[in-house]
Amino acid sequence: MTLAELNALPAEAAERVLLDCCGARACARAMAAARPFADDVALHRVADEVWDRATEADRLEAFAAHPRIGERAAAAAATRHAGWSAQEQAGTAAASERTAQELAELNRAYEARFGHVFLICATGRSADEMLAALRLRIAHDAATELDIAAEEQRKITHLRLEKLLRS
Repeated sequence: MTLAELNALPAEAAERVLLDCCGARACARAMAAARPFADDVALHRVADEVWDRATEADRLEAFAAHPRIGERAAAAAATRHAGWSAQEQAGTAAASERTAQELAELNRAYEARFGHVFLICATGRSADEMLAALRLRIAHDAATELDIAAEEQRKITHLRLEKLLRS
């Protein structure tokens, strides 16, 4: 999709496409309403501005759109988002059985502690790197971890916007 095509979509269609990138309905709606974007830089700037205004509920909605690190199937409905999640987590495909098991166990413990999935921008990271980050982050307090996860979501959104414009 080109930026011109994104700009030309009807509002509802633009929201659906942008939801695949950001995971939160209110954010997708706000981004769609900000069109037309003059260029890619403007699109990314608006994505940041919208995310900066996201409520905690918006953040949690975006987090919930992601599968657990190491899981093959996306938690979301069958969308391009599911395919992107699989690509982004490619580093877990070569994980040892021990690493995969520890990821699964710590994912469950993290969710029990914080009430949302462990979110990390997985692109280019190995399973061992993600596991090391999970081990560190599970010790955070809830407010700190929410902020860190939100910054990881920001990175993911930007990567997905780039993928969207290349599709």
